[in-house]
Amino acid sequence: MRVYVPLTLPGLARAHRTGTLGTGALTAYAVTPGLREWYVSDDIEELEYAALSRAAAASLRLLAADPDAPRRRVVVAVDVPDGAATADPDRGLDPASIGEVRVAGPVPLAKAAAVHADSADAEADVTAAADALGAADMGDDDARFTVDGAEDHELLWYGVQEIPHLVG
Repeated sequence: MRVYVPLTLPGLARAHRTGTLGTGALTAYAVTPGLREWYVSDDIEELEYAALSRAAAASLRLLAADPDAPRRRVVVAVDVPDGAATADPDRGLDPASIGEVRVAGPVPLAKAAAVHADSADAEADVTAAADALGAADMGDDDARFTVDGAEDHELLWYGVQEIPHLVG
């Protein structure tokens, strides 16, 4: 099963140093039954893109919580055994948890298929989005518009061999 793990650049650097994503169970995003129902599509590529987008939004939340992290969203695509990722049935109806899974961890970075990250030209919009996230969560329409501005930037695809370049 392909899962998408939200990170920051410091989190990716830590994973590169240690060779693992996380030290315990991880929150990730995947094509779950809830995501299929929410997205109303049978196209697996569209569904995986939706899961990647959910992980990018979670990465933005990590950035909002870490003001020292460079303002670039990071998502690592990892292949895990089917039984290693489970959806939380208690949060199944929570719109914020659509596509969210728990992965028994830590997960070896060697299982990563790719890294997706913002380009440097997205940093201003991602910075503004991270700063506006709290107000957007409280219903501020202008702040929501600012947060949506980060989503206008497509995450770039990087091979795992490019991780040293990303974190260096």
